[in-house]
Amino acid sequence: MTPRASRQAAGDQPDSGHASGPSPLGVSVVICAYTERRWERTQAAVRSALAQDPPPRQVLLVIDHNAKLAQMARRELGGVAILENAGAPGLSGARNTGLAAATEPVTVFLDDDAEALPGWLASLTEPFARADVVATGGSVRPRWPGARPAWLPPAFDWVVGCSYLGLPDAQVPIRNPIGANMSMRTGLALDAGGFSTIVGRVGGKPRGCEETELAIRLTASQPGGVVLYVPTAAVDHYVARERVRLGYFLRRCWNEGVSKAIVVRLAGAGPGLERERQHATVVIPRAMAADLRAFCTGKPAALARAVVAAFGLAAATGGYLSGRLSAAGAPQRAARGGQPRLAAWRAARR
Repeated sequence: MTPRASRQAAGDQPDSGHASGPSPLGVSVVICAYTERRWERTQAAVRSALAQDPPPRQVLLVIDHNAKLAQMARRELGGVAILENAGAPGLSGARNTGLAAATEPVTVFLDDDAEALPGWLASLTEPFARADVVATGGSVRPRWPGARPAWLPPAFDWVVGCSYLGLPDAQVPIRNPIGANMSMRTGLALDAGGFSTIVGRVGGKPRGCEETELAIRLTASQPGGVVLYVPTAAVDHYVARERVRLGYFLRRCWNEGVSKAIVVRLAGAGPGLERERQHATVVIPRAMAADLRAFCTGKPAALARAVVAAFGLAAATGGYLSGRLSAAGAPQRAARGGQPRLAAWRAARR
């Protein structure tokens, strides 16, 4: 077995560390980028990963079908390997390219518009000392372009890719991490087929849920496996100005519903909607009630939050029903989407 294959085989077990390496956990960090408009943010994301103590053994920047951006990255960045997405355009394909190229037992994903805080990497990967942990997710703090929008309900901060009201505040098992800040055992993720290209963001299209669907497969593939939420593993996520507009909010909610319908088609309604039921029936109604009470005490912005929450819930529900209807009309086409055979792809590249 080659040294690379040996490292890959170790990916299914907690890594005991190598005396000669800078990181005792054997970590590859993958950052995916697709546009020059975020170049300064992308550079900051790379710097924040390299600055961790201990640092990752490998940092991969995957460029999603943008030759100009790839050339810029190769010219201006040091200490990081630059790859180009070898799969389907979009975030899932780019993440799969990084996952297939990762050489370490644990692969960490950081968004190109996020900046890791000190201690992030150590906190995020420490739980892999437990044999039952298949993946982890950290907290994602919004960094607004100005003041936080007064109309945006905290229960909907997932719209801008950040931690939201309803997430736990302790290290506990969850169904899935937030994609901007997550890690997983490399070998298990490869064996599970990686990220589905049926779901996930392509360019600026506000879809998602590829990390949800993969997390469900990861836990299903490992008896007793858990995804652990680690709120102390924190990153700052820059929120673009166009994402703090009501139109974007409603489009994102609709597309989240469509994406959840695809996840249900792939994983079943039980795991696919486990968290959403709780959020829609408990967390959001309680937050709306609190905002209505606040409005009655003379806080007008609270009424706006309650109304926006109602519209957001309606948009997400509408998107989900639309997705389910589309699936009913073309079940075979959805089934043929399949998962890329990443383990075989990686073996072929050795």
